[in-house]
Order: sequence, then structure tokens, then C-alpha cells
Amino acid sequence: MPQERERPDACPGAVDVHQAADGGLARVRVPGGTLSAVQFDALRGAALELGDGSLELTSRANVQIRGLKPGDEHVLGALLADVGLLPSRTHERVRNIVAAPLEDNQDLVDAIDRALCAVPELADLPGRFLVTVGAGVSGLGGDVGLVGDALFLAGTDSGVRVTDPVAAVVTAARLFQEIRGSAWRLSEVDSGVRKITDALGGPVAERLAPTVTPVAPGEYGDVVVAGVPLGRLDARLLAGVPVRITPWRSVVVPRGTDTTGLFTSPDSPWHGVSACTGRPGCAKSLSDVRADVTAWIGTPHAGRVHWSGCARRCGRPAGDVVEYVATGDGYEEIR
Repeated sequence: MPQERERPDACPGAVDVHQAADGGLARVRVPGGTLSAVQFDALRGAALELGDGSLELTSRANVQIRGLKPGDEHVLGALLADVGLLPSRTHERVRNIVAAPLEDNQDLVDAIDRALCAVPELADLPGRFLVTVGAGVSGLGGDVGLVGDALFLAGTDSGVRVTDPVAAVVTAARLFQEIRGSAWRLSEVDSGVRKITDALGGPVAERLAPTVTPVAPGEYGDVVVAGVPLGRLDARLLAGVPVRITPWRSVVVPRGTDTTGLFTSPDSPWHGVSACTGRPGCAKSLSDVRADVTAWIGTPHAGRVHWSGCARRCGRPAGDVVEYVATGDGYEEIR
């Protein structure tokens, strides 16, 4: 039987905001992470005029605006609609599509986004439902994914090969919606992958291994990947610049862009360091995590490090990571 949940899915949206300790929190879905200069300037302006002046980048390449006052979500929704960032009010929380950021895949992402939004019943998908596009993000645990013609389900290659990738994603999403019960993710549904695979005709090919290929800061041809310290971007930066947000809380920008306030080298002490929101944004946090990390930066470390304000350990990246978890009397190190 599908895993039962005692509480509803409360993922925030762009209009249906979460009330955090520092005000309303809006999460704007950005399928594929791609924003035109006009769209990014609209987000920057919203953060400066309505929010706390920063844009938070998420591990799904979405954008969060914090510090909204009551009613500001309606102003924000109108601003987003004007620049094409709110194409569907009914489906806006389920438009989670992560794509390999240095691949030419945005047309496919856009086609999947339009197709998902065109199916009324898919508006009821959980806000955690995730589609991945590209080999480099196939290991991020998407519910449905594409690597070429290979269809991934629950983060693994199903063995199914498709001729119409957009239709295959929509069909898999509809089947998940039919069998999920109260489950939020396909991996939580008993025999969920097998049920969808069987409905699609069964496996026909040798399975590919899921992979995650983080894009390190640096120059890549005509673009630069710039890291955003702790995923929190000063909204005054990158004015008039088109960006592509990565799942690793960095941005892809045209070469020659002023990247002041960001880091463009994997040797930066900020590279591989992440943190939850902490105080004052989270009432459950036991510490001002971002301030603590900023004071700690410069301490030698190897590999990825994540800081959490409480035992929930929000935002912890997958894979090997050293963690520092606030206890109310310092931090506990977890390896």
C-alpha cells in the first residue's frame, strides 16, 4: 500500500506562500532553471520591493523570496504572470523540472512543462514531484526522468525506451497520480515503479546507471558558472543578465558578466558549503546558522559541508557530506 501521511503536503508556491518566522516565503518554480534577463529582473525587483532583498536558490533550481508582508503574494503573482513565470495558477506548485544546466535541453523542458500544465488532474500532484532531464541530474532522485530515450522512474532507469519523451513523462505522472494514495514521491509507493513500467510495456533495454554531475564554478566556453554563497543572492546583483540556475545553487551567466559577490573558482572556500535558513527565518532553528558559517569560512575543509540549525537537517545534500548540526550549545559534527 502507498505510504500514508499524517499531514498534507505543504510545499510553498508563488502565491500560496509559507508563513515563516521572517514573513511570507514564496517559492517560484523555474523549470530547467532558465530565466531571461526580463524575468530575472522581475524576480530581483520583487525581492527588493516586497521581500528581504535576497533571492534564495534551491536544490531544484527554483527561486525563493522571503520576508513578504500579508497580501504581498497577490502583488507578486501579478508580477510573475506579466513576465511568463506563472503560466498556470492551478499547476504552479508542481512545475518542478530539473535539467542538466550546460546541456541544450530547455526546449524539451518547456514542452514537458506545457504538457503537464495541460492535464487538469495533474494539478493535484504533490509539490515534491520532480522531473529530471539529462544524464548529469538523473541521480537526483526524480520521480520521472529522461536520459535520451531512457525513462527513469524513482531515480533509476526503468528499462523503458520512449519515442515521444514528453508524452511518456505525462503518462508516467498520470499513472503515479492514480496509484499514489497519500504518498508524496514515487519511491514511497509499494511496487510503484513496476506498476508504471508494466503499464508502459515493460523494460526493453539494459539499464543505465543514475548519475549526478555537479557543475563546478568556472568558465565553460561562452558561459561562466558562478557560485552563490549559501545559495543566497543579493538581489541588486546581475541586473539585466539572463541566468540559468543550477541544482547546486549556482548560476550560469554569459561570459564577461560582472560576478562581484559570487565565486567562479572551485578553490573558493564557499565551494561545497551549504546551510539551512537558520535564525531569524526559521523558528525551529537553534542558531543563526548563516552567520556561524560566515564566521567559520576559511577553516580548512575537504569535500562538502552542510550546516543545520536543528535536528531536522533541512537542505542536506545527497551523498557524502560532513554535517554540523546546532544543538543549542554549539554544533555536533556528523560524518
